[in-house]
Amino acid sequence: MTIIGTKDYLESLKNVLGYIAQDKKTAAITFRKTLNVKINNLKDFPFMYKISIYFDDEYIRDLTHKGYTIPYEVDLEKQTISIIGISKYKNSLK
Repeated sequence: MTIIGTKDYLESLKNVLGYIAQDKKTAAITFRKTLNVKINNLKDFPFMYKISIYFDDEYIRDLTHKGYTIPYEVDLEKQTISIIGISKYKNSLK
């Protein structure tokens, strides 16, 4: 399977890495490297993560990494995995 990073994902990832780098540049580098390993593992196990809570589609899954959610779509016909975006999961307590 081929992994494709959408424009939205790449832009959001750039913002996330910039935010992390403000505190510690090496942490941003480590974050990116470890995230890339998880994403590359999707080639062999595209359904290893749970169905997305954001989309009503069994082919869209949520990869989680250090408090961030990375939804991705598996297209078996095209043999592609499209990384849709990345966002910080926030719990609101009242």
